[in-house]
Amino acid sequence: RKDLEKDNAGQVTLIPEEPEDMWHTYNLLQVGDSLRASTIRKVQTESATGSVGSNRIRTTLTLCVEAIDFDSQACQLRVKGTNIQENEYVKMGAYHTIELEPNRQFTLAKKQWDSVVLERIEQACDPAWSADVAAVVMQEGLAHVCLVTPSMTLTRAKVEVNIPRKRKGNCSQHDRALERFYEQVVQAIQRHINFEVVKCVLVASPGFVREQFCDYMFQQAVKTDNKLLLENRAKFLQVHSSSGHKYALKEALCDPAVTSRLSDTKAAGEVKALDDFYKMLQHEPDRAFYGLKHVEQANEAMAIDTLLISDELFRHQDVATRARYVKLVDSVRENMGTVRIFSSLHVSGEQLGQLTGVAAILRFPVAELSDQEDESSSEED
Repeated sequence: RKDLEKDNAGQVTLIPEEPEDMWHTYNLLQVGDSLRASTIRKVQTESATGSVGSNRIRTTLTLCVEAIDFDSQACQLRVKGTNIQENEYVKMGAYHTIELEPNRQFTLAKKQWDSVVLERIEQACDPAWSADVAAVVMQEGLAHVCLVTPSMTLTRAKVEVNIPRKRKGNCSQHDRALERFYEQVVQAIQRHINFEVVKCVLVASPGFVREQFCDYMFQQAVKTDNKLLLENRAKFLQVHSSSGHKYALKEALCDPAVTSRLSDTKAAGEVKALDDFYKMLQHEPDRAFYGLKHVEQANEAMAIDTLLISDELFRHQDVATRARYVKLVDSVRENMGTVRIFSSLHVSGEQLGQLTGVAAILRFPVAELSDQEDESSSEED
């Protein structure tokens, strides 16, 4: 449910259905909001004889949010705050921590709902946004099985096996260890990848590791009559990456063959936008800006074609700073520019974070700004 006033104050009631929704909720919450949800509280009771006991009681509390803690691996969200509504078990002003749970509704009230927050709610409630991708990034002896959702890259399994070197005339130890490694990766794939949701599984590696692994996996699947793998064989896509570490996933997502397969997923769009920005920075630096001050100046000149901005900036505790970012996003859209909000939990989002979290590809070169750059950077120092 959504009850918003004309001045954009009001409340929204949501039910998180999957781990991803906890990440969205974390981005919606801000210190000073009020959160109403069901929670468990330890309550002390005194019997007629005067003996004191304690019970755990489920009750609904409304808190004024003071601290937000998100665990990205477990996708758990804890919100600490003070009670602001009469309750028979908890007195006004008492501290409590609510752990938001899947499939249990909560109501969030804000004095001001801005466009970025409302857009996030719309996206989170739209099933088309969770067109999902899985990836196995590997090298000999190391593999990461990841799920790439629209707003985060989750490492679901890390497989490490020590593989001895090939010796002249004796490769059996090396081959046995390699087979054991492949077997563990296959098990991790079956355990962590839900083929009903996943449209595509990228297998990325340097050299011939991915080909050897896929050959091994499907030979075994035929031998053991593994219907799950055989039926989904077409979903596996082999691509090159420089290593088996998680950061190499970005290269795999940049591969043109992959981009065409993933054209409907948000992650690929982000990677492409960042790639375009770097190319522009290399070839036409007057059309690629980063840093809030420069991007705002480019926006005043109505020069922004694509704005790249990290969702981390919208979690800023200072209201004025946050409003500045929201205003920038709204203004670029009004000027018919494209806005891409990157997730800080994605590999591409981390890279954008290193560029201050905000960057822009311009429609036309804006040269005079580059000249001011040196003066302003010395002032900032």
